[in-house]
Amino acid sequence: MQIRDERPEDAAGISELTAAAFANAPHSSGTEARIVEALRQAGALTLSLLATSDDGRIVGHAAFSPVKIDRVAGRWYGLGPVSVTPELQRQGIGGALIRRGLDRLAALGAEGCVVLGDPAYYGRFGFVSDPALTYGGEPSRYFQRRVLKGDPPEGDVSYHPAFEVA
Repeated sequence: MQIRDERPEDAAGISELTAAAFANAPHSSGTEARIVEALRQAGALTLSLLATSDDGRIVGHAAFSPVKIDRVAGRWYGLGPVSVTPELQRQGIGGALIRRGLDRLAALGAEGCVVLGDPAYYGRFGFVSDPALTYGGEPSRYFQRRVLKGDPPEGDVSYHPAFEVA
């Protein structure tokens, strides 16, 4: 497996992968592929990382985009969606993409990253729930943050408007 940045010719393959990865997920909104497309169109994909097989097939994707805390832009980013082709899930591809993305964010000077997801899974990458950091005005154990530098922030997080596609 290789991990690399998205290229313009990868867009259709990323959409197909994302739709397939979330097709049977119980927590899926069904909009994940459109969210990635909207982030791309808005120029809001800070990182768009692909995992490819030895034959060049796209088998995983992770998106990182800027977030605001209390409506103020800063050096915090949101992780997601993260997609892995269904037959290869639970083999470490998503984890490799997340680790690489967090390393790249740190190298870019990011202060941290947030994610909405399973605490048992994302806890492996250093994400923790913090009641001082909310999403939608409410604390949630599923909304987590990882500080990359500095102090943990406080406030309500909002994702890029691309996440509002429906």
